[in-house]
Amino acid sequence: MPDTHDREQQIKAMFNDPGSQTLTGRMGIKILEASAERVVGTMPVAGNTQPYGLLHGGASCVLAETLGSLGSALQAGPDRFTVGIEINATHHRAASSGLVTGVAILAHGGRTMATYDVVITDEAGRRVCSARLSCLHREMLPASATPPG
Repeated sequence: MPDTHDREQQIKAMFNDPGSQTLTGRMGIKILEASAERVVGTMPVAGNTQPYGLLHGGASCVLAETLGSLGSALQAGPDRFTVGIEINATHHRAASSGLVTGVAILAHGGRTMATYDVVITDEAGRRVCSARLSCLHREMLPASATPPG
């Protein structure tokens, strides 16, 4: 079984793979810093806009959920996985170019659930979005187990 540091590196690599066919990869999200307590990442506005050329609110939610989910995966522990169960977001101002930066801070880290407060800012440091994500921690199934259903 890999030690905690190795597991953290594996999880960070999964979230930070630019060639990935995941939504995170396609949206250009980059993880700059990651721990169970704080995750920081960026996302380009270009390619993630709505028809008026402004950052799409759903893109802000994807960034918030990505950062909070990464933190939750690190907080859950080595034999657990995490799934987002609730997100809410308030969009404060538009962004039309450059990068936005998200910072997810652990608000609650329990055995079965983690909640992160996420603040997304533009390059001038102005708040674009405030979000909150809650994730449920589940036990990993052994490789030989058959999922229920």
